[in-house]
Amino acid sequence: MDGNAPMTGKCPVMHGGQTSNGNSVTSWWPNALNLDILHQHDTKVQPFGPTFNYREELKKLDVEALKQDLRDLMKDSQDWWPADWGSYVGMFARVAWHAAGSYRLADGRGGGGTGNQRFAPLNSWPDNVNTDKGRRLLWPIKKKYGNKISWADLMILSGTIAYEVAGLKTFGFAFGREDIWHPEKDVYWGAEKEWLAPSDNRYDDVTKPSTMENPLAAVQMGLIYVNPEGVNGQPDPMATAAQVRETFARMAMDDEETAALTAGGHTIGKCHGNGDAANLSADPEAADVEYQGIGWMNTKGRSVGRDQVVSGIEGAWTKNPTQWDMGWFDMLFGHEWELKKSPAGAWQWEPVDIKEEDMPVDVEDPSIRRMPIMTDADMAMKVDPAYNAICQKFMADPEYFADTFARAWFKLTHRDMGPKARFFGPDVPQEDLIWMDPIPEGTTGYDVAGLKAAIAASGLTVADMVNTAWDSARTYRGSDMRGGANGARIRLAPQKDWEGNEPERLARVLSVLEPLAEQFGASVADTIVLAGSVGVEMAAKAAGHDIEVPFAPGRGDATAEQTDEDSFEPLEPIHDGYRNWLKKDYIVSAEEMMLDRTQLLGLTAHEMTVLVGGMRAMGTNYGGTKHGVFTDREGALTTDFFVNLTDMANTWHPIGDGTYEIRDRQTGETKWTASRVDLVFGSNSVLRAYAEVYAQDDGTEPFLKAFVDAWTKVMNADRFDLKA
Repeated sequence: MDGNAPMTGKCPVMHGGQTSNGNSVTSWWPNALNLDILHQHDTKVQPFGPTFNYREELKKLDVEALKQDLRDLMKDSQDWWPADWGSYVGMFARVAWHAAGSYRLADGRGGGGTGNQRFAPLNSWPDNVNTDKGRRLLWPIKKKYGNKISWADLMILSGTIAYEVAGLKTFGFAFGREDIWHPEKDVYWGAEKEWLAPSDNRYDDVTKPSTMENPLAAVQMGLIYVNPEGVNGQPDPMATAAQVRETFARMAMDDEETAALTAGGHTIGKCHGNGDAANLSADPEAADVEYQGIGWMNTKGRSVGRDQVVSGIEGAWTKNPTQWDMGWFDMLFGHEWELKKSPAGAWQWEPVDIKEEDMPVDVEDPSIRRMPIMTDADMAMKVDPAYNAICQKFMADPEYFADTFARAWFKLTHRDMGPKARFFGPDVPQEDLIWMDPIPEGTTGYDVAGLKAAIAASGLTVADMVNTAWDSARTYRGSDMRGGANGARIRLAPQKDWEGNEPERLARVLSVLEPLAEQFGASVADTIVLAGSVGVEMAAKAAGHDIEVPFAPGRGDATAEQTDEDSFEPLEPIHDGYRNWLKKDYIVSAEEMMLDRTQLLGLTAHEMTVLVGGMRAMGTNYGGTKHGVFTDREGALTTDFFVNLTDMANTWHPIGDGTYEIRDRQTGETKWTASRVDLVFGSNSVLRAYAEVYAQDDGTEPFLKAFVDAWTKVMNADRFDLKA
């Protein structure tokens, strides 16, 4: 080809690697385990190198200067994206809200703790239209402070400062959110293949919000919470109220917090729907290169000021949309409302009769008055009896409303950060809030060696000690840093009664460990974890190896008063592949559920592999079942699980109910039984590759090291005091 000729044709053969997301090397097998979710956010993807410590960078941050820069930004309208009424408070309240508001309690995923709004799919959700402009407005500040402030912290802080500038006394703010560097692969946002597909796809019965598919919280694909026009876009405030209640409960909010957030969230800013959404350019992820990551620009007219199109609803909720006041209540409860259509064709509620002087002014021309609006979710606060009563309470006591909103806003924007030990900065509230899962400080000065010896002599079996430690620690989920062994909540309701914790066995083991903890002045939490270490070391010794499992004292014991029982319900295990247990049969396969648990624990595929193999050998199955115990040395920490799983002298036969027999190839004699979880380590090509490492004749030493490392990682997952 002539080097100067235009490339009017394309070579029919692709050279090089798979460089687009259209296909992947595994897309031929859509039901294969997605092990990629265990290996995302590797240090290779972050640009700072393996020694980067965000907390250390935060110590260099001039917090007051940063806050002042944000205050200045709120009033510094930019020509390329002018501020409504000359103020960006509504913009940045929305950026922060829509970052934090994707959190759901069921699995702790979503939320603003990772800066994920920068990436697909969130950067291109229909509900996030123009949040891309907010991030570009923040860019000069991010550029100035560099690595001393993460995008995740900056976006949430911008919303908090917005409310401060509007006039709210905020409750506080904590730094400490670390950025991710590519889209999250583990979060299930729904099965729909199109934005804003009808809500019916998420419910067994759309008229019964409690039937929404778990772990979802938003009612439609691409929304943060509910459709502002009504259920499936059809206005009905009572039906919307039911969806709001369920959705906000799944975001960890009660009725009072929900009403406060709705009212306070709509006290500042406005909706945008003065145009035709069909004229907008593609969303940021789909936009061509000349848009430079900016989406939703009007291709047939102005995109800014009064001509923006976002939700399609058009108008402000209050007379003074840049001020914190009681204007939302005055407007909603001071008028009767009727359904209208916005210029973009969206359903909205407008007052039947309103004086011109009570209307908000145009965002660009203060000489023009515009009709205020309410969404269906706003109207729900008026027509639903419970929400109405709460609003009446707020109207009677504006200071109480402001405090309730400030606390709810703090909870909304910090709920996914985990315990207070992870909070950083001068504005962290002194008050311990129950949703933070507070834990008293533990002790470290006791005789660890003496306690360890007493545990070893207590008569508890390896399985007793290992299972109790594991069950205590396995509740940890890295999505919102909840659960884990610290606090020893396994001895409190509701955890002590969870079926997966084998309550009778648990009570028996605790009756031995609790007196020992008191005798040595240790916390029960430390004693449970130390007992697990003793069990692993005893199992290794039974296999002929002397090892020492690292142990760091300092865990505390939470009290019942420090435990919000209802909020721990989603942490109850309904499966545990590590202990070969399912509460009942599920549509999702046992191995997929184990993968989900593994990702929440922060483990890699090889860590999952080594832990399962070791725990099977030690005989730690739920209820003492023998599935997967491929050894005649049960209780010893051996590589027998891997050796016998990969041995071609055996054959594998399904016998129903998800169980299998491993038979001698020559005689047909049944040697062991197994579950799907056991056999996936031989059938999945990636997991088998790891299993073969430990099945090799030289696999024992790497197995023991890898097992101890992975075990310690789980036991210390919630020890944020060690990571500070």
